[in-house]
Formats: sequence, structure tokens, C-alpha cells
Amino acid sequence: MGEDKTVSGVLDAGGRLDKALAEASGLSRARVQALIAEGRVSVDGVAEPQPAQAVPAGARFAIHLPTPVDPQASPQDIPLVVVHEDDDLIVIDKPAGMVVHPAAGNLEGTLVNALLHHCRGRLSGIGGVARPGIVHRIDKDTSGLLVVAKSDAAHEGLARQFADHSLERAYLAVAAGHPQPPQGTVDARVGRSDANRKKMAVLPNNSSRGKHAVTHYKMLERLAGCALIECRLETGRTHQVRVHLSSIGHPLLGDPLYGRTPAAMQPLLKRLGFQRQALHAAVLGFIHPVTAVRLRFTSALPADMRELIDETGHSNR
Repeated sequence: MGEDKTVSGVLDAGGRLDKALAEASGLSRARVQALIAEGRVSVDGVAEPQPAQAVPAGARFAIHLPTPVDPQASPQDIPLVVVHEDDDLIVIDKPAGMVVHPAAGNLEGTLVNALLHHCRGRLSGIGGVARPGIVHRIDKDTSGLLVVAKSDAAHEGLARQFADHSLERAYLAVAAGHPQPPQGTVDARVGRSDANRKKMAVLPNNSSRGKHAVTHYKMLERLAGCALIECRLETGRTHQVRVHLSSIGHPLLGDPLYGRTPAAMQPLLKRLGFQRQALHAAVLGFIHPVTAVRLRFTSALPADMRELIDETGHSNR
């Protein structure tokens, strides 16, 4: 499979970091932005810089390019729920349990495998050969809406909207307890945990690590021992909703990484066979990168989360 490749050098001063890195490395700007988001870029030894930050004179950079696990991902006839499709992009309602792109341990059965079959190869190549068209991701065990680029123009345009946080994104979560106040904002940096590199963590806002992250939450239904919460994202950091809600004492039910399900609720989750974080990407809105038409899509709660809510009772009604 080979090892990751590192591209390094010195940047010219002036302009945005992502633009300077693209010019220095020969990668597309969208690819650079994606690599920054994945924590694969450092500038003067500092990891996780911001794409829009100014470039200091003589700054040294390093980009760690991942070796694709499966450069020839195979098309597979896997059913997809297509919410919207045109010549430039496709919006999918992803089920919980589906991995977005091939990686070690998940070489088949992914969204990319399904898209290669469905789109007959008509997907943007900017994201790398192992994950064509992928502009953003949602976790394997999170359900809901995801947009995929079919053309390079769409990929570049969508990447810009993700970078400047101009998209509309709302998640529905079932979390332990009842937040007080019932609505508010979590404004806290998110970065890799020192204790467990597979986890993200809230970092001090004056930290040079991690990225600025803002989540607006609102309790929609007060349930027995838990609550249905809507989370609207200003930013889109890895595991943002999971980390932010856990940080204020309301971890998602079923979340194996960021919170322990209250003991009183564990028998219920076991009886229902609920074995994932209770999180659903319910709203996705953006400007079509080619036609400039405003698009907005919604996805109803999946059956497993609806059952969980029904079983805990609508005590606010």
C-alpha cells in the first residue's frame, strides 16, 4: 500500500494560505482545503492552520498526502436514496452504518462504491482517486444528507462554501438529560485529543491547536431522561456536534466515544438494539455552484431514532 507522501517547502508572503499552498504544491485549492481540514498540513511546525490566514514571509510548510487505500475503488450496485441529482452534483440521504469512502477495514460497501456504480464514473476527481466527488463527510453511524460533486466546477464551488461556512446545516440529536438553558450556543475550539488520537476534544479558545467551532442548539422535545435537540452549525469540524454536546454535559445516546449513556437508559437501548450515536443530518442548504440557484433539502428522522423518541415518551406534550 505504500506510505504517506510529504510535500514541503517555503511559501511566498502575501495572500491566503490555501492559495499559496496550492501554488507551491501543485495541488488544487479545494484539495489543499480538504487536507487542512483533515489535519494534514502544518506551517512552521504548527498543525491545523486556517485556510484563510495570511501567509508569513518565508514560512515553511509540510503537507502529508495520504496514500489512497484503494486507488481503483470498485463500483458496487448498492441502493441509494437520491434526494436530488443533476449534471454537477448529487444529494444522498445516507443510512446509518454506511462508510463514506474506502479505508482500511472498509474497502467495499461504501458510499463511494455505490456512487461509482450509480454515476457511472461521472464524479469529480479533485478529492483524490480513492474518494471521488467527496466534498464533506458524515460519520459512519450518523444518518442523513450529504452532497457529492459530479463535476470539478461543482467540487471547487462547494468546497468554497464549506470553507467560508456559508452552507445551512442542521442536525437532530437525542442527547442525555435536558440542557439548561434549553437553547444556547457552544463556542469552543475543537481539535485532536492528546489522550486518544481517534477522538476530538474541546480546546481552550486561545489555543494554537484545533479550529474555531460554533454550534447553536435548541431543545425541541423534552423526553424521559433525554431530549431531542436541533443543532445548527456555523462551522463543520470533525465530530463537532458530538464533542460540543458532550462538553456541556449532554452526550448523544449511544455514542461510543464521547459519553456514557445513563445507566437508567442502557436497558432501553439494548432492547431496541440501538447501537449508534443518535445523530441525523436533517437539513442541508447551499447555493448551487454552477447554476447559482439556492437549494435546500430536508430529511425526516430515520425509524431507529423515531422509535427511540417514541419509547422515551413526549413528556413535553
